[in-house]
Amino acid sequence: MGYLLSLIIVILMSLIFRNMFEQLKYKLSPDAQIWVEYKEYFTRIEVPAKTNLLKEGEIAHKLFLIEKGCIRVWHNYDGKDITCQFFFENSTVSSIESLKKDIPSPITIETVEACILWWINKKDLNKIIEEIKEIPKLRDILIDAVFERTFDYIKHFSTFICDSPEQRYLHLLQDHPQIVQRIPQHYIASYLGISSVHLSRIKNKLTKSKQQSI
Repeated sequence: MGYLLSLIIVILMSLIFRNMFEQLKYKLSPDAQIWVEYKEYFTRIEVPAKTNLLKEGEIAHKLFLIEKGCIRVWHNYDGKDITCQFFFENSTVSSIESLKKDIPSPITIETVEACILWWINKKDLNKIIEEIKEIPKLRDILIDAVFERTFDYIKHFSTFICDSPEQRYLHLLQDHPQIVQRIPQHYIASYLGISSVHLSRIKNKLTKSKQQSI
């Protein structure tokens, strides 16, 4: 239940951020001004690449929305940097459990590229959630989005059980090409659960196979 609530909060913020103020205010509420007020809760910032927005062990007090750029979520495991996820434009990022429960974050949130971000603090976020969580049409949108987001997470984690490293990389190329296009190779290797050397071998093998098939 806690995981589901966390997903709902993240997806809700994504919906609000993705230029949906104008659409949602007419579809979901007779009071158009409320959507303008919600936008006022967010603060716009610009940060350089490799900026830590939240460090592992700190307590999260903000949720970030990405207007432009890319963010990496990672954690330390026995001194190794393990990448958990990447987030791009129109996505929301926070250590949700830390934000919700006021406990130390198990992850670090770091910009990969220079980013334009919007952030909202916990108090204002909770205010928005309380005010609109009972709106039936929004609830239907959230249910559909929750299923889609949950499926993506399950698919990613299942690849570590069912697929070889090469298959995981091929799935990444097919399903998330922007990761391959925009993320440094050592972060991609960490995300796939392999070394940078192993990833280079996989890429070289695929390149040779493609050349031989021509």
